[in-house]
Amino acid sequence: MGNIGVTIKRFLGNKNTVTILGVVIGIIVLYVGYNWRVNQSVEPQSIPYAKVELKANELITKDQVGTIKVSKSMVDTTPGLLTSLSQVIGKYVSYDSKIPEGGLFYSSQLMAAEQRPNYITENLPKCHTVYSLPVTLHDTYANSIMRDDYIDLYISAVSDEGKVIIAKMIESIQVLDVRDSNGKSVFSSQSETGIPAELIFSVPDSMFLLLTRADHISTNQIKIFPVPRGKEYTENHSATQVASQVIIDFINNKSDLTYAESASLIDKECLDY
Repeated sequence: MGNIGVTIKRFLGNKNTVTILGVVIGIIVLYVGYNWRVNQSVEPQSIPYAKVELKANELITKDQVGTIKVSKSMVDTTPGLLTSLSQVIGKYVSYDSKIPEGGLFYSSQLMAAEQRPNYITENLPKCHTVYSLPVTLHDTYANSIMRDDYIDLYISAVSDEGKVIIAKMIESIQVLDVRDSNGKSVFSSQSETGIPAELIFSVPDSMFLLLTRADHISTNQIKIFPVPRGKEYTENHSATQVASQVIIDFINNKSDLTYAESASLIDKECLDY
């Protein structure tokens, strides 16, 4: 054993031997690393593809999507390529796109339901109308008002005697969306600014009539503004309603838009005051 130890020690003590061993080990490391990288890059990965042609604004269902295997290097070097069924099924084809049969899916081609142009108006209940309230970042408490929140709308005005009036106008109204000046949802990736310009509501037609008449008051410095109420208010919201008859009478008396003119905007059967 002693002779073997001495032999190994002399062998390793030889500079040429150490150099050769270093080169051999280096080559082995490079070979193993190279093969690992090659195998990683060519290892097949399953990604979704369209089994049928998909048209603009079409909902993508499970039976319309299959999977194929491609090299991982293709996945890694193709920007926006979607790689899982969950990223595709249940989404809609963008209104300016079309996906051919056999085509792959890219993030720029798809949109969520709430990103569709007709999302809000598509499922309006009977006798309801979309109302848009202009707002600023300050009005929304720095984007504290979000989609599906229930809030109150207040009205401020100056009386004929010059006194400031502030009162609740509509209580427990649901926010359908918060949009920027380009009509994009401020909380989506499509919004470039993230700055709110309007709150979108679905309101009963009679309430839409009241809001429209309030918008046509040229005197009394009318302003309608949102007031957030918090999570508990949203979770236990009551029916959307005008706060008082006093508000209705005030707006009807001051509006430049006559009741007959504004009532013609909606079906008579939908009027309730």
